Amino acid sequence: MNLTKRLLLSLALVLPVTTAAQSISQSQIEQFKSMPRAQQEALASQYGVDLDSIAGSASQQNQRPQNVNVVEPVDAISDEERERARQEQDNNEEQDRKNGGLKPYGYDLFVGSPTTFAPVTEIPIPNNYTLGPGDVLRLQLWGKENQQLELPVSRDGTISFPQSGPQTVAGLTFDQARQQIKKRVSEQYIGVQASVSLGELRSMRVFVLGEARNAGSYTVSSLSTITNALYVSGGIKRTGSLRKIQHKRDGKLIGELDLYDLLLAGDTSNDNRLQPGDVIFIPPVGDRVGIKGEVYRPALYELKNDTNLQELVNLAGGLTPQAYPQLVRIERNNDDFLRIIAEANLTTPKGKQAKVKPGDRIEVASISDITGQYVEVKGAATRPGRYAWVPGMRVSSVIRSLDNDLLNEADKRYAAIVRTDPETDTVSVINLRLREALDNPGGENDILLQEKDQFLVFADEGKVSAKSRDQNEIEGKGSASNNGLGTKLKEDEQLDYRKFSREALFAPVLQRLKAQAKPGSPQQTIQVTGPVRYPGEYPLPASRQVVDAIYVAGGLKDSASLYTAELARFGIDEEGTGKTKVQNLDLKAVMEGDVSVSLKSRDRLLIKSIPEFAQAKTIELKGEVRYPGQYTVRNGETLREVVQRAGGLTDNAFPEGAIFTREKLRQLEAQRLREAEERLQGDLVGVQLEGDDFGGQTAERTQQVQDLLEEVQDSRPIGRMVINLAAIVGSDDYQPIRLQDGDTLTVPTIPQAVSVFGEVQFPTSHLHSEGLTVDDYLERSGGPTRQADEERVYVVKADGSVMLPEKSRWFGGRSQQLAAGDTIIVPIDVDRLNQLELWSNVSQIVYQMALGAAAVGNL
Repeated sequence: MNLTKRLLLSLALVLPVTTAAQSISQSQIEQFKSMPRAQQEALASQYGVDLDSIAGSASQQNQRPQNVNVVEPVDAISDEERERARQEQDNNEEQDRKNGGLKPYGYDLFVGSPTTFAPVTEIPIPNNYTLGPGDVLRLQLWGKENQQLELPVSRDGTISFPQSGPQTVAGLTFDQARQQIKKRVSEQYIGVQASVSLGELRSMRVFVLGEARNAGSYTVSSLSTITNALYVSGGIKRTGSLRKIQHKRDGKLIGELDLYDLLLAGDTSNDNRLQPGDVIFIPPVGDRVGIKGEVYRPALYELKNDTNLQELVNLAGGLTPQAYPQLVRIERNNDDFLRIIAEANLTTPKGKQAKVKPGDRIEVASISDITGQYVEVKGAATRPGRYAWVPGMRVSSVIRSLDNDLLNEADKRYAAIVRTDPETDTVSVINLRLREALDNPGGENDILLQEKDQFLVFADEGKVSAKSRDQNEIEGKGSASNNGLGTKLKEDEQLDYRKFSREALFAPVLQRLKAQAKPGSPQQTIQVTGPVRYPGEYPLPASRQVVDAIYVAGGLKDSASLYTAELARFGIDEEGTGKTKVQNLDLKAVMEGDVSVSLKSRDRLLIKSIPEFAQAKTIELKGEVRYPGQYTVRNGETLREVVQRAGGLTDNAFPEGAIFTREKLRQLEAQRLREAEERLQGDLVGVQLEGDDFGGQTAERTQQVQDLLEEVQDSRPIGRMVINLAAIVGSDDYQPIRLQDGDTLTVPTIPQAVSVFGEVQFPTSHLHSEGLTVDDYLERSGGPTRQADEERVYVVKADGSVMLPEKSRWFGGRSQQLAAGDTIIVPIDVDRLNQLELWSNVSQIVYQMALGAAAVGNL
């Protein structure tokens, strides 16, 4: 107690004196902190010592200096700075009015500049990160000792190991330091392993100069990049360049950042990591041009190099569907400093390559500005949208080329025109044979278009599926190819072709047709089902012919039967009751034009499939057959017939051990294994919830159940069916086995081994010897383990059949001699787990594992 009083007295004397604070040793403070709280308060009150001061002095010795704010909080901004910000906003608004409402692109990225310093610590630490004073290494030790240490890098570049001394790490990469620390731990701490990671990172000072919103010197994280420093400095003024941000080190230019790459393509490859003393210089903004009208991002854009009109449109996000690319107005200064207006046509190469000049104002006109009349192209077209309509316009006036005006994935055989009657406001659908229309412009199929016609171009799902498979293969090989789309699509554009399907494009049309139906004008829709390329609901063709309906549905598949089809028609009988009539059609005669069948409202056309079309069934023969391989099976063909087709068995064949597997049985076994696994998991949870008892028996049962669960999880379903191949091949009277698709027959060679698996000391296979019994082979495997159930030992014969003790008279004494290829199974004693209902689970699991073991042993 006297020692404690002396300690408090010394603390009371030195704490008020700042310069003497270092005279208190850490051991003295820890001795005081180990005392009970009541005793601390009593002694502190007696000597007038503030407990918080003592705790604070202790914690301050282990803390790193706090990062200072590099941008003042909003509340701390002076009135003068607030007035300057308001004036800047007013100037920006005045500039926007002069530019016709256009704002410079990209500066909104820095709206809402940070108010406090926030170091960048969320990104992964690269292995080549160089350590320095201020960094903190986190060391986790496990094994003989378990500790978590935080080792700061001191000013001399070292870290201090407990009970081991300092180690120099400054100047090393993180990966080098990690390897050295692991090596030191492994050498000096026996039985201990280490994991090293980076904790807090040091700060560094960089300069942001030029047209920055708050130019100056800033303290940032050692992982900061150019964009991090720009955010900390409040961003870039409108007078600063976004495309030529300079990164300097020791007075030399080492990199240049174009923020347009980040904003337009998400490219951060030039966003270099900073080092202490680096300078980020923002030069004045370069030449700008403005673009407005039917583009997605009207704005002022900064030019970096020579830019043509098409590149500027791409910067602005491309043309909207309402754009009229044949008319682009360009307002610019001439040599006499007068504003003039020029025009360009973006549909021609000359118009696309037209150079834009600083100060240009470009406007992309919309369709409504050209004419109040239009036709609209929707679907798998390269340039969907509205086009100006003029009298006499035909399909070939809108779609001039199947290759250039349609996507590669488009259906180039069929298109549809949705027409609206201006007087009744009802819609109708005209089916179009697109290829024939373009092959013969002005011909019968090149239909005259009317105002507000909708031209629907559908995707060919076969081409889309093929492209998806090719793309997956290309991605698997690491290729960056865009699959030959060329200039039709941007490389970063991903189209969802499902919205171009017949179902998607026809959905609003069918809804209109159903809504406008009324008495005397029934619903003009039909349904086509069966083996056609695109079964579904469609508008009733204007010709009302079955051939045209099938053509709209994509045509017949090769599995379609030409002998018969079925037409179901809804009607009303004489009593006014609805009824359905079914009519059989000779589809071949209909398709050849020998028979004409007229369709009506709500007809349902069923195309029938050829029975068992292309349903090939196969069986694979492996092992000791004369000609192994995969054989096609006819309906009703048996295993014996296929083996005969394969030339029979070889002289080395062991038919008693043949393995016949069936896919349906394998799926059933997999389901049973999943069910057994779920039951075992539930039993395991039940045992764990019981808690351990005095003798540790609960822990032992838990381990046993867990071992069983692991065996079940490692088991793989086989789908084996026990057969007598010798009898099947050699006797015509033996029960035939009708084959199914996916069957497999494996005929092994004549075996020479007897296997022993399960709860024995050394599970293995032994060379078969005449006269040896079950007990002899068990003795050769070291005998049963302590967990074995010796009363339930059973044998899996080479053909997969199981001999159970209660079913075999000779099995009682286990003196029966075994044959080559047999497998002895010693199961676990489930009665030891008497508090669990595991008998059914274990019996199924062990039986499955026995079959698998026998199969593996015979191969």
